Amino acid sequence: MKLDTARLKKLRLRPFDGQALKRLVEAGLTWLRTNQQTVNALNVFPVPDGDTGTNMTLTMTSAWNEIKDSGEKHAGRMAAQVAKGALMGARGNSGVILSQLWRGFARGLQDSEIIDGPGLVRAFVGARDTAYKGVVKPVEGTILTVAKDTAAAAEGALSETQDPIEILERCVPAADASVERTPTLLPILKQAGVVDAGGKGLYYVMDGALRHIRGQPLDIPLATIQPLSSLVLDAAMQEIEAGQDYEVVVDFFPSNGFEVNKFYSRLEQMGTSIQVGEGEGMYRMHIHVPLDKRYEPVDYIMGLGTITKVAMENLTAQMNGLAGDKDSKLELTKVEPDQIAVVVVSPGLGLSRIFASLGAAAIIEGGQTMNPSTKEILSAFENLPTDHVIILPNNKNIVMAAKQAQEVTVKKVAVVPSRSVPEGLAAMLVHDPEGDLEAVVEKMNKALGTVKTGEITVATRACIIDGVRAERGQTIALLDDTLVAASDTVEQAVLELLKIARAEEHELVTMIHGDELNPAQANQIADSVRKAYPQLEIEIQNGGQPNYPFILSIE
Repeated sequence: MKLDTARLKKLRLRPFDGQALKRLVEAGLTWLRTNQQTVNALNVFPVPDGDTGTNMTLTMTSAWNEIKDSGEKHAGRMAAQVAKGALMGARGNSGVILSQLWRGFARGLQDSEIIDGPGLVRAFVGARDTAYKGVVKPVEGTILTVAKDTAAAAEGALSETQDPIEILERCVPAADASVERTPTLLPILKQAGVVDAGGKGLYYVMDGALRHIRGQPLDIPLATIQPLSSLVLDAAMQEIEAGQDYEVVVDFFPSNGFEVNKFYSRLEQMGTSIQVGEGEGMYRMHIHVPLDKRYEPVDYIMGLGTITKVAMENLTAQMNGLAGDKDSKLELTKVEPDQIAVVVVSPGLGLSRIFASLGAAAIIEGGQTMNPSTKEILSAFENLPTDHVIILPNNKNIVMAAKQAQEVTVKKVAVVPSRSVPEGLAAMLVHDPEGDLEAVVEKMNKALGTVKTGEITVATRACIIDGVRAERGQTIALLDDTLVAASDTVEQAVLELLKIARAEEHELVTMIHGDELNPAQANQIADSVRKAYPQLEIEIQNGGQPNYPFILSIE
C-alpha cells in the first residue's frame, strides 16, 4: 500500500505531545475494534466466554472515554489519564493486563512533555515491567511475552535512532513476530492451532497507531457483528416497546454473497432490538417483532442460507411471568459497619438468589460470557456501610479485575479467588459475617478445594484438545477447566463427565441448570444421573445462567 509520504514527513517533524498521543490511542482502539472478531476467534477452548477481543476493546474504549474530551498537551499527564481509564474499565484477564501495560507506559512518560525516542523506549520498558509484576505467575507465550519482545525491540532500536516513529516501526513488526511465536512457548496454543489472543490484541493496538501515522485506513465497519459468546439476548428483561410481541432468534449459515449491511437494513423493516452475532461462520439473529410478523424473519433468512435453529418466545407472556419474579426481589444481607460483607459475581438470576440466601451483601451480574469491569466491581461495595469486604469472582477470567478493584479502594478488601460458581458456593457456606476477616478468608480459601466443577456447554468451533475431539455444535463437558468429553446430547455429556470425575467416590452432586433447559428437561436428566449413581445424593437448582445447560458441583 502506498504511504502518504508528505503526511509521514510532517509527523516526523512534529513533537509528539499529549494531543498526538490521544490521536494514537484512538487509532489503536479503532484498529482493535475493526479486528475484534479476529482476536475473539483465537480462544483456546471452544466455549462461549468473555472473549479476549471484546474485553480488550471495552478496556480500550474506557481508556478513550477518559481522554476524548481532554485538551491536555503534556504527554506524561495524557498517558496517566489513559492508564486511569483503562484501569477502571479493565475486563477479563487480557483487559487487566492491558491496563497494567498502560500504567507502566504512563510511568515511563510521567515527566515527559513530549514523546521523544528515549521516552518511548522508557514507556515500553515500563509497560513490560509493570505488567510482569502484576501477574503472580507470569506465563510465557502470552500477551506478557509480546510486551517483553516489544520492549526489547525498542531498546535495540534506540542505539540506531532517536526518532520515536522509527522506533515504533521496529516495535510493531517485533510484536507481530512475537505473536506468531507464542504457540512454540505455550503448548495449549499449539494444540488448539491458534496464537495468543491477548498478544494479538496488543499487536493491533500498536499497529493501529502506526497505521494512523502512515495515513493507512483503519476500516471502521458500518455494521457491528458481535461474537456469539458475547451476544446477550435480553429475553424481555426490560420494558417492552409497543409492537414487540415476539422475540425471534435464528441460527444460520449464510450462503456466499451474504451482505451484513443489507441484512441489517432489511431486519430494521421488520422489528426492533436487533442483534447479530457471528462465530466460526455461523450467525445468530435476534429481533423483536409484532405478532403478525413473527414468521417474517425466519422466511427471510431461509432465503439467505441454511437455518440450524429457531427459537420464538411470547414477550408479553414472559413479562407477565417476570413481574411475579420482580415482586420477590433479591433479599441481600444487610451488614453492619463492623461486619464482613461478601460481594459475589453471579451469571444468572437463580444463582443470584442462591448466593443471596447464603448471605451475599452485593451481587454483580456477570460470569463466563459477561466479565464485569474493575469499576463495576468497585461500585458494588464502595457504598456498603462496612470497611471489611470479601470478593468472590466465581470465574477465572474475573479474578484479576477483582484484585485490581482491591488495589484501588481504601477499604480492607480480600479476594477469595473462586474460579467457578461451585467454588463460590462452597466458600459462601463457611462465611461468618461476625468473624475475623483473615480467619474467614482462610476458611473460604480452603473451601475452594472441596469441590470439583463440571460445565456443560456447546462447542463454538471444531478442535482436538488433550486428545478430545469436538465438532462445532456438539455438547462438550469440562471438568475443572479441562475439556474431557464431546457428546451429541446434554444428558450424554453429563453422564460422561461424572464418569470421568469418578462421581461414585463422592457424596453429593448439585446440578445447576441454565436458562436453555426448563425444569422438566433438567429433572429428566437428573433422574438419569440418579439411576446411574443410586448411592449419590443429587440436588437440582435453577441457576438461570446463559450458554451453559448445566454447571455441576461435585463434592
